Amino acid sequence: MASRLKEDLCCPVCHDVFRDPVVLSCSHSFCKECVKSWWKDKEEKLCPLCKRRSSKLKSPCNLVLKNLCEAFLLERDQSSSHALCSLHSKKLRLFCLDHQQPVCLVCRDSEKHTDHRFRPIDEAAQQHKKQLQETLEPLKEKLQCFERVKVECEQTAEHIKVQAGLTETQIKEQFKKLHQFLEEEEEGRMAALREEEEQKSQMMKEKIESLSRDITALSDTIRTTEDELRAEDVLFLLNKAAVERVQQRPLLGDPQLASGALIDEAKHLGNLSFNVWNKMKDLVSYRPVVLDPNSAHPWLVLSKDLTSLRLGARQKLPDNPERFDLCFLVLGSEGFTSGTHSWDVLVGDSTYWYLGVSADSVERKGDKQSGYWRIGFYKGKYLAESPSGTSVLSVQKSQRLRVKLDWNRGELLFSDPNTNKHIHTFKHTFTQKMFPYFNTGDHLKLLPVNVSVTLDQSS
Repeated sequence: MASRLKEDLCCPVCHDVFRDPVVLSCSHSFCKECVKSWWKDKEEKLCPLCKRRSSKLKSPCNLVLKNLCEAFLLERDQSSSHALCSLHSKKLRLFCLDHQQPVCLVCRDSEKHTDHRFRPIDEAAQQHKKQLQETLEPLKEKLQCFERVKVECEQTAEHIKVQAGLTETQIKEQFKKLHQFLEEEEEGRMAALREEEEQKSQMMKEKIESLSRDITALSDTIRTTEDELRAEDVLFLLNKAAVERVQQRPLLGDPQLASGALIDEAKHLGNLSFNVWNKMKDLVSYRPVVLDPNSAHPWLVLSKDLTSLRLGARQKLPDNPERFDLCFLVLGSEGFTSGTHSWDVLVGDSTYWYLGVSADSVERKGDKQSGYWRIGFYKGKYLAESPSGTSVLSVQKSQRLRVKLDWNRGELLFSDPNTNKHIHTFKHTFTQKMFPYFNTGDHLKLLPVNVSVTLDQSS
């Protein structure tokens, strides 16, 4: 009977229970979407069953059939929710806690479930749903974590493009300055070469003209004298002027090529690249420490050349593992595991700053202040802070500070390079990589060191 009812409630097109049934003028009913799909791209609207032409432009809803179908579907769903026992064809009303499976009332009294514990099916289902929900919560949290990290990765990918673009611009600007310097240096040296060429060419021109005049005068004297030598003896003896002319002609010294007449190639080519490089040191500057922008707090604004920092508006930056998120600090780009290293910092009139070194293992997230050896200026006082404690320093205010790390000897020394006065020294056996440390609520600037060229001629 149920099977026959289901057949009567099925659409002849999709063979499923009617969904939004409509009735045609021929009295046949179909799902609304089935009819629309059937009539698509067809010139005449014919019934899919009897092929009669539908006289209605818009097929009305078969409300009675729709209600019957909805009631049938509801009853089917409710009946399917009560599964039957495979052994006794009875409804599963209990849950065996020992076998962890639903059972019927007959199963409860069977030998198989002797002394077993049971719970009502709805109570057991509720308990299992609760357990599953509790198990599901960590998965939901894990999903949120993955989604959050994915967003951060997408933001990081965009930031990488921004970083690459800005870095490329800075590289081009730096090389543009170097190219300009080299072009100007080349033009200057070419101008010096052309000037020397012009001067020495002019000297040779004047020398040649002078020699030409001397050659002409001597040639004229020789030719005239030779003509007179061919005259008759009496006439030759009577011509005393010829003898006087020759005697009066001074006997010039042999002409010589002046020294230094050639281009001084050695001056122009000797150690050319070295001389240009040596001159270039006036154009460039060197700082033993530069800042690492990937570690900088988002509120710290670094200069383009990564040598100064100031507190500004919060920037939209990726929260990468290297970045400090609560403390206004940034580390140097390079850490040290041996040797002696020093760098100078201009603190100027900054009212809040800390300088020193940081262990590689410090917490980058949160405000946990450990793993630092530093001195600072805060609320008008100089402070020295390390994992072993904090102390107040009695020193005069300095505009410039020098930080010197002797990793091997375990010393971190602070001094004023302008007065050579010692400020403070930490002693500690360093075992980790130590990074230069900068913290400010105002501004700081790393200073360049003097660059010199020393020639070692011992070899």
